[in-house]
Amino acid sequence: MVKQSKLAVTGAHYGLKDWLVQRVTAVLMTLYLILLAGVLFVAAPYDYAALKSIFSHQWMRIATFVFFTALLWHAWIGVRNVLMDYVHAAAVRLTLQIAVITVLLFYWVWIAEILWG
Repeated sequence: MVKQSKLAVTGAHYGLKDWLVQRVTAVLMTLYLILLAGVLFVAAPYDYAALKSIFSHQWMRIATFVFFTALLWHAWIGVRNVLMDYVHAAAVRLTLQIAVITVLLFYWVWIAEILWG
């Protein structure tokens, strides 16, 4: 007779989707940082006004917004998985997840305001 375990399954267990999102967002962030380094190398801004002029171009704002969107999504998946793996009390985990989502959404709106405000 096989003895069955009565352990509750806990943890993130989102599998391939999260793994893929983490890799895609990491690649997007890496490409942006390479682009930014190249732009800064070519433009060589010497003061704040010159640096600000780099971000006056619409394509650079969009690329920057995509970078921060990828960064926040990447962070959310990581934090959510850590909370699901290590915070076993459902009420505490849900409260922390709501707090993290709120903060990340605040940052996302703030980034949009900085870039287009």
